[in-house]
Amino acid sequence: MVIKVKVIIALYILQVVLKKETRLCSSKSIVTVNGKFPGPTIYAREGDNVLIKVVNHVKYNVSIHWHGIRQLRTGWADGPAYITQCPIQPGQNYVYNFTITGQRGTLFWHAHILWLRATVHGALVILPKLGVPYPFPKPNHEAVVILAEWWKSDTEAVINEAIKSGLAPNVSDAHTINGHPGPISNCTSQGGFKLNVDPGKTYMLRVINAALNEELFFKIAGHKLTVVEVDATYVKPFQTDTIVIAPGQTTNVIVTANKNSGKYMVAASPFMDAPIAVDNVTATATLHYSGTLDNNPTTTLTTSTPPQNATPVANSFLDSLRSLNSQKYPANVPQKIDHSLFFTVGLGVNPCPTCKQGNGSRVVASINNVTFVMPTIALLQAHFSGIKGVFTTDFPANPPFAFNYTNTTPPANMGTTNGTKVYRLSYNDTVQIVLQDTGIIAPENHPIHLHGFNFFQVGKGIGNYNPKTDPKNFNLVDPVERNTVSVPSGGWVAIRFHADNPGVWFMHCHLEIHTTWGLKMAFLVDNGKGPNESLLPPPKDLPKC
Repeated sequence: MVIKVKVIIALYILQVVLKKETRLCSSKSIVTVNGKFPGPTIYAREGDNVLIKVVNHVKYNVSIHWHGIRQLRTGWADGPAYITQCPIQPGQNYVYNFTITGQRGTLFWHAHILWLRATVHGALVILPKLGVPYPFPKPNHEAVVILAEWWKSDTEAVINEAIKSGLAPNVSDAHTINGHPGPISNCTSQGGFKLNVDPGKTYMLRVINAALNEELFFKIAGHKLTVVEVDATYVKPFQTDTIVIAPGQTTNVIVTANKNSGKYMVAASPFMDAPIAVDNVTATATLHYSGTLDNNPTTTLTTSTPPQNATPVANSFLDSLRSLNSQKYPANVPQKIDHSLFFTVGLGVNPCPTCKQGNGSRVVASINNVTFVMPTIALLQAHFSGIKGVFTTDFPANPPFAFNYTNTTPPANMGTTNGTKVYRLSYNDTVQIVLQDTGIIAPENHPIHLHGFNFFQVGKGIGNYNPKTDPKNFNLVDPVERNTVSVPSGGWVAIRFHADNPGVWFMHCHLEIHTTWGLKMAFLVDNGKGPNESLLPPPKDLPKC
């Protein structure tokens, strides 16, 4: 008997090219995909086999990460440079080949090398299988809304200067909504993004934070937002005025155009509840009702943005998130745990004789006091081919010593150790990680992204995690399912996942400066039994180092 399986293939070609762009009344060349900022939206359906050829026409090495895609058994297509692949060198190309299994919703793609993702990013929209409805009333229309940052300077120069000095980099000069900051005080002539709506219609906005270093509030004047999905997982719908969204996260909201006419401000502004410099320029766009003339003197209804340190606004949103946990979309939260890990995440200070501006020291970042050193051969290649000396499997399950983690008085020694260490898991192990912020230098919100998996956020709190009392309050029924979670400033968050995906999977802070400083590690998940539980062999066109 021959069984015919219809395989739908979504095929895209992404050309990485330089393009001159003008923002903030000044121009510069930026690295783009297909000459667009943000880059093109990639559409696929759950179950599709996706083939994306990336051609590198610029002077930089390039790799692209399909952020949030599980990549079951296809780690070679995940994209982080020197973790799952060597980068695509200038003049070369690579075909990312993966199948979308059991996922639907809003994700995004971005460069995963250097600071190129500042401008090399775009939406990745996974539609449900044909004939499968959303678990909420179908909106009349959908739109992608990408939030990002803009520097007047070349971003590679910005980070290179920071590495040289040992200090923090300059913050961005503006935020953007779909590539545009909107009119701001020193450049009032520039236009902003306009979202056209018809009275009475509903619109699902697929909101993505593609910023390098900033968590953002997002709101629309005079309109409520109904939250239906985060990180391509459905949630129990709820209404809010404001969402908060960290770099690496996505949120789908439904807006009803329930006004008769007019123009309404859309605003993206920074959230930072620690004493750390941020770009405090609000990006604006316009919700524009049909029938309202562009040159009509009708003023745009503005909205006040939350204060930069509005932790209660952020918590109100984050604490409302619950998995849908329906029969069709269950929350399969691990109940028994094989590996209980406690990871401190934060900053440190190491000696740097050449860092004159840093007085002979440089700021670093670490997990469990290990500042991750990037290899020169991709970890996945070294693992698959048995190449020795590239990494060790002794990443610590706990910090080297206990201290009052969230106390702003730092320990006497703020130094870290360097290493290319991974934590090894057997196939289908269950894992709990408590991510604990530290107050060394400053307590700070860290959006932690795990490649290759979704996880459940089962608990969070302020202060130091208490392993005796805090688990009693864990939500093991309908916790939100994500791929990127915010570790609160001066607090902790607990996540759980099934290690059902063989390969090497990066975990890192999605604040790009913290990744640069070393706040990253990787999990090595061994093959299970048989081919369906084993990593596929590398493709023939996998880039070489």
